[in-house]
Amino acid sequence: MDMDAFSAVNADKWSRLHDLAHQGRLSGREADELLALYQSTSAHLSLIRSVAPESGLSASLSATLAQARTRFTGARSNPAADLKRFFTAALPSAFYRLTWLTLACGAAFIIIGALYAQWIGTSPEALRAVASEAAAQKYVEEDFIEYYSENPAASFAGAVWTNNAWISAQAVALGITGVWVPMILFSNAQAVGVAAGIFAAAGKSDVFFSYILPHGLMELTAVFIACAAGLRIFWAMVSPGPRTRARAVAEEGRSLVTVALGLVLVLFVSGLVEGFVTPSALPVWAKISIGAAVLGSYWAYALVWGRRAYKAGERGDLRRGDAGYAEIAA
Repeated sequence: MDMDAFSAVNADKWSRLHDLAHQGRLSGREADELLALYQSTSAHLSLIRSVAPESGLSASLSATLAQARTRFTGARSNPAADLKRFFTAALPSAFYRLTWLTLACGAAFIIIGALYAQWIGTSPEALRAVASEAAAQKYVEEDFIEYYSENPAASFAGAVWTNNAWISAQAVALGITGVWVPMILFSNAQAVGVAAGIFAAAGKSDVFFSYILPHGLMELTAVFIACAAGLRIFWAMVSPGPRTRARAVAEEGRSLVTVALGLVLVLFVSGLVEGFVTPSALPVWAKISIGAAVLGSYWAYALVWGRRAYKAGERGDLRRGDAGYAEIAA
């Protein structure tokens, strides 16, 4: 099917349906016209979805049909049902969509961090360029460890949560620039790599990882997810496909609102681990096991539930009507 020709033939009908669906009051004739256009456009949407199910046109028509259906049925969503759908379908499918980009961001982070750790840990000149011998010793023996216990656990967890949520929000919101995400990844990988290198030079890598891994496994993964979301928006601008760039960016950005909300919850959990588990007196193996369990729970949620929801047609929108993925009967 020639989508351009099909759109050209039916564009006036779709535009009229959109106008009627958003019009304040409808006369009897207009209400009949709305119903007739709804039925014909539903058939058009079914045909379009059979050819290009994730096209911008499909999403736009779905949104218009959802608004039209609300006008003549008076249907309103159930808040409890919406909340259930958010956690069982929208959120996991949103995470699932970003799986490969998340892993790519994580791989880049690990490579950069490992290179810096190797450089600082094996080169006395590089170590001296970062910190004096006294400063490095103080960092290893006091500053790094005290950072996790100098404040009450609850307030520390809250501060960590706020800071990481802000970093993640920046990655999502400013990802469209194409510059912000690489900068965040590089700067954070550099910081972790330098710290690891300082500990490696002192022969205390085990201490470093015993403090960084319990919370870092999930915390850093959350940053990778945010970076992946930002890159997704950037790519929508670079390669919008059949849509205009403005529409592609708007639709992709809207669908990733769910990711931003989900990261608030993910980072809350990692903040609790960092505030209460990392500085605790638990054995190292127990602390790392807790961190690994949190990370494993996330990936099970994203890959098992997310894949199931994605295959069912979910794309991570907060509500079907808002994002244009409402199921419309033909």
